[in-house]
Amino acid sequence: MTFWFFIILGIATYLMVQRTVARITKTPVWLLWLVLMIPATIWTTWTAIYGAKLPPPRALVVWPLILCPVLYWILFQWGRQLPNGKQNQPQVQESNSATNPIPEPVQVRFIEPTEEAQLRNCFPWSAYYIHNIEYRPQAAICRGQLRTTAENAYQQIKANVEAQFGDRFLLIFQEGINDKPFFVIVPNPQAAKNNNRNSQKLTRPGLALSLLVATLMTTTWVGVVQIAGVKLTAIQADPSVLLRGLPYALALITILGIHELGHYLTARSYKIRSTLPYFIPMPFFLGTFGAFIQMRSPVPNRKALFDVSIAGPLAGFLATLPLLYWGLAHSELVPVNEKTGLLNPDALNPRNSILLALISKLALGSQLAPKLALDMHPVAVAGFLGLIVTALNLMPVGQLDGGHIVHAMFGQKTAIVIGQIARLLLLLLCLVQPEFFLWAIILLFMPLIDEPALNDVTELDNKRDIGGLLAMVLLILIVLPLPDAIARLLQI
Repeated sequence: MTFWFFIILGIATYLMVQRTVARITKTPVWLLWLVLMIPATIWTTWTAIYGAKLPPPRALVVWPLILCPVLYWILFQWGRQLPNGKQNQPQVQESNSATNPIPEPVQVRFIEPTEEAQLRNCFPWSAYYIHNIEYRPQAAICRGQLRTTAENAYQQIKANVEAQFGDRFLLIFQEGINDKPFFVIVPNPQAAKNNNRNSQKLTRPGLALSLLVATLMTTTWVGVVQIAGVKLTAIQADPSVLLRGLPYALALITILGIHELGHYLTARSYKIRSTLPYFIPMPFFLGTFGAFIQMRSPVPNRKALFDVSIAGPLAGFLATLPLLYWGLAHSELVPVNEKTGLLNPDALNPRNSILLALISKLALGSQLAPKLALDMHPVAVAGFLGLIVTALNLMPVGQLDGGHIVHAMFGQKTAIVIGQIARLLLLLLCLVQPEFFLWAIILLFMPLIDEPALNDVTELDNKRDIGGLLAMVLLILIVLPLPDAIARLLQI
């Protein structure tokens, strides 16, 4: 089974590297693939020699996960700096077409030809010296040379476009090849004449409240049947036992609701039009598939993208901590057995997560000893799920909160590479934490490209960069198992 998983992982890794980074680096695909496969190769070899019953040492698990991504990143950047690469091919093709001219297609313009002079006048040479304008059916791409800071250029040109054309267009500023940013002018889908009508339909408090009540009912039902283990016959005989599901339901809804409120309130502070948080009720599994908000207007810049994205996991995590601590303090200890796992609330091994182990030790003190697992209180179950939700949202992939965060920190192109590495590392982690396998498969099919902000060039300040790195550290503390050395130090 391990051998076939290794083969499938190798094929999937090679295809993903070939599809995502082969066009933006000249480092051989086979070399990048080989670096990413080193951890899986080491672990598979260990299993083949010593068998599945003897797990590899923690150092053999952790250090390859740290060193191989660093080596991958160095090789990737080295390939981008090599001369005469694929980035020069378009220029070669253009020069060849001059000797064999091909009739150019008729350009479709969404602005009048007489307005081009007005558009060019919006780009002062002291801010952005425009070279040419490429027209698309619903966009005008303005390429040139940036002559001031990205923030100053965007604000100045944005003000000029609004002065010339009102609210007809949106101005987008994106990263380009060879670090040459370009502007894109697109029609504004939210013209002033439609603003009032859209705002009336945006917030639907009746729908949000109905979904909240339905989710309270489904999570209460799951809390009674699956968490508390009450039989259906007992519920029929005494419906009041349904109240035993409320601690789990209220704790979980509180965590998910505060998470989404963090997104919602931060988006509102940046005047981003957003829906109210909507819960998704489900009468089985966890009782809910979570909650979400929808942003109906573009994100103005990477600063706003970062703040809105990190506000949800941060708020949810802060709400999780006291609930998890209280729930663990009221949980019972049971011996570790074969059924002990990361997703078994009746016998959960706290050593499967660094952060969970630390909080468990704080809550239970000397009671938590080696070879003991947690029979979790319903509130502790909700708190632990809050940790899992925080970790899954912080995965730096695509349109997850973590994907938005790394996009805001490093830019779109680098975020794609980070997302690729994160997907593969999570697959490798499944060899140690099999419970993450389903989420790893979901991430494989999740697009790596994130929607850009209007000003997608201006970089973040140092405080936000540090905050983003701390968010990634939090992700690692949740998903990685507790090293043996720290476990012995804590006597758990």
